[in-house]
Amino acid sequence: MVSIIPARGGSKRIIKKNIKLLAEKPLIAYTIEASLNSEFINRTIVSTDDEEIASVAREYGAEVMMRPKELAEDDISTELVLIHVIEQLEKQDYRTDYIVLLQPTTPLRKIDIINKGISIALKSNADSVLSVCEVQHYYLSGYFEGEDYKLEYDKRPFSNNMPKKYRENGALYITKKDFLVKNRNRIGGKIRSVVMNEVDSIDIDEIEDFELAEKIIKGDYYERN
Repeated sequence: MVSIIPARGGSKRIIKKNIKLLAEKPLIAYTIEASLNSEFINRTIVSTDDEEIASVAREYGAEVMMRPKELAEDDISTELVLIHVIEQLEKQDYRTDYIVLLQPTTPLRKIDIINKGISIALKSNADSVLSVCEVQHYYLSGYFEGEDYKLEYDKRPFSNNMPKKYRENGALYITKKDFLVKNRNRIGGKIRSVVMNEVDSIDIDEIEDFELAEKIIKGDYYERN
């Protein structure tokens, strides 16, 4: 099975985000190492347009497939990047039933979550599997009067009576290769999920996320495995 780690060079909010040091290691290294240590994944491929990212990826043991600049624009879907890698793999006569997408911006994703997600896909014959985490907050109903939002606080439900809700956290996607190519979508068909905790679901988007992730990694309660 192959994993694909998309990592373009044009990050806007955090310059060179994918290779910025996070607790003395480049951000992308955490995802590369998790993939390399999965019992199911035998090829770990970083797709990038940036030579510096490519160099770091190779240093940490990943293969690199350079993508054309037109696949590194802001409006390009992740699916098109995945399909580009699939096309290169087919030229190498490499076949795989599933594609594992690992975003480098979720560095705290654990190896056992990757393995569990793949196991779910294989055992259930799912078209797609995605990682989710529980939504810890509930929402108050209300309505607008002009610019004022009027809370209907008396309709606030008891938290014990509320069903659990989950959100897509972006850490892991596993999709049948043929489904992905045909539908140009990584989620659909027969869908299954794997649940992660909120801490490991941190997505690095702003510098504050970076700082929080670094504190977690350096904390006594954080373990990679």
